[in-house]
This record gives sequence, structure tokens and C-alpha cells, in this order.
Amino acid sequence: MDKMPKWADVALIPFLNLTLAFAISMAVIAAIGQDPFEAVKLMVTGALGSSYGWGYTLYYATNFIFTGLAVSIAFQAALFNIGGEGQAVLGGLGVALVCLYIPFPHWTVAILFAMLGGALFGALWAAIPAYLQAKRGSHVVITTIMFNFIAASLLNYVLVNLLRPKGSMDPASARFPETTNLPTFHDLLSPFGIAFSKSAPVNVSFIVAVVACIVVYLLLFRSRIGYEIRSFGQSQSASVYAGISPVKITMIAMLLSGGLAGMMSINNTMGESERLILNSVEGAGFIGIAVALMGRNHPFGVFLAALLFGFLYQGGGELALWLSIPRELVLVIQGLVILFTGALDNMIRMPVERAFIRAAKRAEARDAKQKEA
Repeated sequence: MDKMPKWADVALIPFLNLTLAFAISMAVIAAIGQDPFEAVKLMVTGALGSSYGWGYTLYYATNFIFTGLAVSIAFQAALFNIGGEGQAVLGGLGVALVCLYIPFPHWTVAILFAMLGGALFGALWAAIPAYLQAKRGSHVVITTIMFNFIAASLLNYVLVNLLRPKGSMDPASARFPETTNLPTFHDLLSPFGIAFSKSAPVNVSFIVAVVACIVVYLLLFRSRIGYEIRSFGQSQSASVYAGISPVKITMIAMLLSGGLAGMMSINNTMGESERLILNSVEGAGFIGIAVALMGRNHPFGVFLAALLFGFLYQGGGELALWLSIPRELVLVIQGLVILFTGALDNMIRMPVERAFIRAAKRAEARDAKQKEA
């Protein structure tokens, strides 16, 4: 029998990891002289207690869904794509070029082309490290890290020298036309009489992100190419023996990964800023790694983990605003969650596995005694 049932791996272990991370976080808050229970209450009410809080929580979660899915697809092929940040940056450039230079009659048409532009630029940026890994043996971790910095510098140059409006000192593009502006949840829900904060940035991109989760699930678990990607990730030698091309899978997995990371920019660039600005990604590419790890590289798990990190981002912002808690402590809380769900996962997993093994042995011994009787 398996060492541990499936439900324990996908639910119990993450729950215990989170419990331990939040317990230590509360101890740290108490150590600096603040009431940890008041801090938790403020985080919950700030992130979930109003439509304004929900709006920001879902806005951040949208970014993390795209980058988490991007990392998870690469993980399924045993590729560690740390370049989601740079791919999202270049995806923003693709979205901006589409919105600025192609006239659209309505946002429903604009978003389709913007998704294509963001995915194309993100995929092309991931294609170079993928080719170097597949054909030259350059490790994808090293190359994707380097390409993050190259992407940031490239965007800086393009904004300052090419896209910045004449006479403007702000390193940002011009405003996108109104026909490309995406409706927020306030715009979507108000015709139905549902009140939602007008200032919350969550927009129709969240629905696109949810659909992306479904599409990625069907791709990975209900298609031939998804089976090949997962097989390659489980055993490269066995997959090669079965006729699967390592070059093909490496390129396809990284192109899909980069494309999803690039699509994130329909949320922050097209939906929230409505122009291309520096640092619009705000670290979402790196948070996507933690989201994928916590979500066990499964689209549904990525969705739940993205909601959690959206809650941490918005709730942490409320902590820094209303209590004498430095913003850096919020990063400590996020870091603890990443630490216990990633690097220290086995610290919880191994004792739980041993407990299930002991329980299974006792059950087998009990059944044997009953048969003898």
C-alpha cells in the first residue's frame, strides 16, 4: 500500500505546514510587542471583510494564478523555470504594443489580442533558455535568472527611449485607448444590483485566470502532450525509451510556461495600470514558484495557493498600514509560508508518513488476529 493516502498529501500536509508557519509568525509578532490575535483579525478583515479587500485579494491572486500555472507546467517536465518574472515583464510589453498600436472597437476583442500578444512575448522570452537547455545543456535555472535581469533592462530602455510620450518625465507608456480598458468587478456586477467597491482593481482577468486553470488541467491530464510532459518529468530515460523527444518536450513545456507568465500582464498592465510602467510585475513571477510548490503543481492546487498568497499580500498591507508592524515583517510571514511549504516540507511529511505506516501496520495486525480467531 502507499505510504500516505492522497488526501493527506494534498490537504493534510499543506494544512500542517501553514499552521506551523502562522504559529511562528504569531510568535514573531508577539516578540515585537504587538498582539498577534489582533494582527490576525486585522489581516482577515482587511483582506476578506469588505468588497474592497476582496477586490485587492483577487487582483493579487490573479497574478499568482498565471505565474503559478507557468511554474507548474515547467515543473511537470522537471524544469525549474525561475524566469517567470522576466517573461511577465516582456508579456507586458507585448500587451502594451497590442493596445497602443492596434485599434479595437471593444474590450472583448482587445483582450483576446492582448492575451495573444502577452503570451507570444512571454513564450519567445522563455524559448531562448529552453533552446539552450535542450540543445546546449545550459541549465535552465541559470539562464532564466539571467534573463530576468535582461528583461528588466530591456523594458527600461524601451520605455525611456521608445514608448515614453514626448515631454513626459515618467518612464511609462501613454495611456491605452478607452476601448481597451477592462471592466472591473464593479462594472460587471453593478448591472445585477450587486454592490462591489469601485476602487478595487480586480477585473475580468480573474475570470480568464480561472479558465486558464481549467485549460491547463485538461492539457496536462487529459491530452497526449500533457501525458508526455508528465512522463518526461517523472523519468527522462524511460520517456526517451518510449519515443518521447527531450528537445520537443523541453521546448513545448517552456513555451507554455512563458506564455502563461506573459498573459499575467492583461491583469496588471491592461486591467489595472492601463499603461505600461516599470516594475508592474512586482515580484509575482517569484511568488509563482511558491504558489506552484504549495499547489503541488496541480492547477486546482495552484488556484487555492494563489488565493492564499493574495490574502497574505492584501492582509499584510493592512497590517503595515494600521499597526506598528514594519512592511518587512509581512515579507517574513510570506517567507515562512514559502519555507515550510517548500524547503521544509519533509520536516512535516516524514513524521506524518511514519504515523500512517504505523497505523496501517496496527490495522493489518488487528485484521490478522481477527482471522486467526
